[in-house]
Amino acid sequence: METHAQRIRDAATVVAGVPPDVSPPARRKRVSGVVVPNPPSHGQRALAWVVASGMRLLAATLCYHVNGARGPARLPDEPVIFALWHNRLALCMKVYESLVRPQHPHDHLAALISASKDGALLTAILQAFGVQVVRGSSSRRGAQALLELTSWAERGYDLAVTPDGPRGPCYVVQEGVMALAQVTGLPIIPYSCQLGWKLRVKSWDRFQIPLPFSRCEMTFGEPIRVPRGASDAERAQLREQLLDVLLAGTGEEYPA
Repeated sequence: METHAQRIRDAATVVAGVPPDVSPPARRKRVSGVVVPNPPSHGQRALAWVVASGMRLLAATLCYHVNGARGPARLPDEPVIFALWHNRLALCMKVYESLVRPQHPHDHLAALISASKDGALLTAILQAFGVQVVRGSSSRRGAQALLELTSWAERGYDLAVTPDGPRGPCYVVQEGVMALAQVTGLPIIPYSCQLGWKLRVKSWDRFQIPLPFSRCEMTFGEPIRVPRGASDAERAQLREQLLDVLLAGTGEEYPA
């Protein structure tokens, strides 16, 4: 009979992009067996403090509105996995800090960020908001990151992931978030927002930056649970359900 530890290892290999019981190619092995993420530099930490301060000031000018009956006050009384599109990251920490944390008993957050050099600055920004950062993605350190996220969940932390990050394709739910929900047993809470006035960066996801005094329409979806014994077909169905909810909250089907 498959043990819980084996299920964790198998799910971790899925996140890492390697099928269970299949060893990775020799060229990707490390002597120590551990991939070390790129840490933020001193310059990046200084820039992160400036960015975080600017984000707090900008977010204070916005007009927030929660769509539907589901809001921060009606989150499950347990740690959850927040899933949001990569191009909606600009406001996520201020929303968690000001709207979710005061009403949710599990008021600590661990977030999955790429282990690449590009992820180092975002790591420093999230740390400025008091977030516990776990470094990894489907291409680098994925299995280790899943195990670390599971450990933080066991300590009562909420988790946050971008299903289409860190490289896209945009608005495509990858397998990682489903594996994380299956291993931890935590519900996925889809979160999205629509900004009235915004700038869009020329990046793979057309990253959105709100303009001052814009309206922010937020949507918290109903919890999605992935059973521990879910089959591939069941996981695929739940992944489509998550995709539909996130797309509905964006107000668009593809980045314009």
